[in-house]
Amino acid sequence: MAIIRFDPFRSFESLARRMSEMFEDFEKGITVTPSDFSPRVDISEDEKHLYVTVEIPGVNKDDVKVTINDDNILVIKGEKKREFKTEDKERNFIRVERSYGSFQRSFMLPDNVKKDNVSAKFENGVLTITLEKIEPEPPKQIEIPIS
Repeated sequence: MAIIRFDPFRSFESLARRMSEMFEDFEKGITVTPSDFSPRVDISEDEKHLYVTVEIPGVNKDDVKVTINDDNILVIKGEKKREFKTEDKERNFIRVERSYGSFQRSFMLPDNVKKDNVSAKFENGVLTITLEKIEPEPPKQIEIPIS
């Protein structure tokens, strides 16, 4: 019978490694379940336009819908479908990190955006939405007579 030396810190090393992985996932914004998919978004502007750039690699253009509702909210909906290949069905997955599933991101647009002049371009897994800005109307001031 082999003698195994007791290491009281072995359990702590395993726990520390697991906690480190958990915090790495938290910092990346990745949830534990692979079915939750929330694409990364950058919003930028220049003098004439507002730009919304969405990273959605692995998503088909036909699976994405962009709308602006009456409340001036930009809504980006879509689905990243999980593709099963024949050889995948014969495998036992040990770890799955690729995310998939339905997603929806919503952003309140500023009042100085022209809702009827919006364009969207989808290229190499990146959706870029360009919204034209308009000059905001100056606030109206109504003088109220004092009696």
